[in-house]
Amino acid sequence: MVALKCPYYRGHDAELTWTSHTGQALDLNSNMSSAQQRQMGVLVHGRSLVILSVSANRQGNYSCSHGTPRSQTWFKLMVYPMQSREYERKTTFSTTCYTQESCTLYCPDVNTPDVATPNITSNGIIWQKEGKLLVNNVSFPSVEEHDHGIYTCTRSYLYHDHIYNMTFTVVLDVRPNIISGKSEILLPQKDEVFHVALDTTVVINCTAAVYSEFDDLFWLSGTSFLEKNNSLPVFYNYTRENTADGVKMTASLVFRKVLKEDLSKSYTCKLESEDQPSSFVTISLDQKARPSYASLAAGIVCTVMAMVLMTVIYVKFKINITLLLRDTLGCHRNASDGKSYDAFLMCYKNNTDAGLNEEDRDLLEKVLEEKFGYSLCLYDRDVPPGKAVADAVLDCIMQSRTVVLVPTSADPGLESGLLSVIHSALVERETRLVFITTESKEELKSGSVSEALQFLSDAGDYVTWRGKRSMSLSSFFWKQLRYHLPALKHTRKISPISQRV
Repeated sequence: MVALKCPYYRGHDAELTWTSHTGQALDLNSNMSSAQQRQMGVLVHGRSLVILSVSANRQGNYSCSHGTPRSQTWFKLMVYPMQSREYERKTTFSTTCYTQESCTLYCPDVNTPDVATPNITSNGIIWQKEGKLLVNNVSFPSVEEHDHGIYTCTRSYLYHDHIYNMTFTVVLDVRPNIISGKSEILLPQKDEVFHVALDTTVVINCTAAVYSEFDDLFWLSGTSFLEKNNSLPVFYNYTRENTADGVKMTASLVFRKVLKEDLSKSYTCKLESEDQPSSFVTISLDQKARPSYASLAAGIVCTVMAMVLMTVIYVKFKINITLLLRDTLGCHRNASDGKSYDAFLMCYKNNTDAGLNEEDRDLLEKVLEEKFGYSLCLYDRDVPPGKAVADAVLDCIMQSRTVVLVPTSADPGLESGLLSVIHSALVERETRLVFITTESKEELKSGSVSEALQFLSDAGDYVTWRGKRSMSLSSFFWKQLRYHLPALKHTRKISPISQRV
C-alpha cells in the first residue's frame, strides 16, 4: 500500500482531481463510487490517493490539480522488487541512541494513509529483530551496546476484509555516552622506548579520548613543561578533534634534530582531567643501531663464490649432468620433429692410417643402436641399391637429426663437390654435425683430412676415438658422443648387444 498526498494550495477551492498517467490519462476523484474505486484498486479521500496494492503496472506518473496549471503537482511512483537494493535503500531509516539513556524506536509513516480515511482500519505495528517477534513498541529505558542492530516494523491495514501491509527497516546505532565516558590516554598505551637516529627529525604522537572541555593534554621533559614554540629544538603541537565517539586530543612531541643529550632524558605525556585522577605515560629515546654491512658483504661473497663454484662444477661435469638428466630423471624429447633417424653415420677418408677399421665401425653402430637405443641411418643398410650417391646422402641428412662423420682409412668415395653439397644441406636444415677423429683438433687441422672435409669439420663438434681406451662403454668417448647426439624421444627397452660387443 502507498498513499500520495497532494499539498494544500491557498486560494484554490475547486475540487481536487487526481490523474494517472501510467497509460492513457485517467482522472481519479472522490465523485467515483466506492465500487469503482475498489475495482480500480484505489481510494481517493481528501487530498490523498491511496493505491491499495502496488505492482509493476502501477509504476509511472501521477498528478493532482485544483483545475489550474499553477495548482498542479506531479508524483513519480517507482516500484522495486522486495529483495532489491533500491527497495532496501528507500525503506531503510536509521536511529542513533547513546548508552545508559532511554531510547524508543518509531516506525516511519512515509506515504501512509490518513487515520480518518474511510473503510481503512489500522491494525497497529508489528516489530521484529532478526526474525524474532517483539512487542508493539520498541522502547529501552537504558539502552546498551548489545541492543544495536536491524529492526523491521510492519504497519498493517484492514480494508474491506483485505489486509494491506507497509514494511520499513530501522537501523539502531548505539554509541557511547560522552557524558559518562572516561577520559584516558589511548596512545602510547604504556611506557615505551623509541629507537631513533641522531640528527633526524622525530615526531611522537600522544592521543587521548576526553569527555570534558576542561581536560588538558601536554608534554613534560623530566618535571619541566615543554612549550608549543616551534622555533625551539624540542616542542609540542596540540590538536583537538570532535568525533562520533567523543573528543580526541593529540599532543605531538617534536624533535627538530635528535641530539645525543636527548637520549639521556625522559619525556612524559600527561592528561589532566576535571573529574578523575591524572594519567600519564613516559617515553625515552634510544639510538638506533647503525646498519652493519659486514653480514651483507659476507652474504654477497658467499653468493658469488657459490655461483662460481656451481659454474665450475657445471663446466667440468656438464656432460655427466646432461646424461644423468636424460637417463635417470627421464628428460627426453617430447615433440616430434618429423625426422626418422637420430643420426646418419657417414664415413670420411682420413689421410693417415689411424681411422676406424671395420670392426670398430661395427662396434660403434651396434652400441649406439642396441645399447643406447638410437635409430641410425646407415648408407650400406638403409639406402636402396642403385640410387645416386648424392641423392641418397641428402635423403639421409634430411631424415636425420644429427650427422656423424666417422674416419676410415679406406676411401668411401666422397668427392669434394658432394662434401660442399652436404655442408649446404647441414646449414640449410640446421642439422647438427659430430666429427669423430682419431687425432686432436689441432692435428686434424694440420692436414690429416682434405681441404673440403676440413671446411666441413669447422661446423661440427669433435669427439676423439682412442682405440681400445674408447671401447669400454664407460669411457669418455661414449659420454661425449651421447652428449652431442640428440635426446631420445622416449625411454626404449634395449636388448643386450651381441657377444662381440
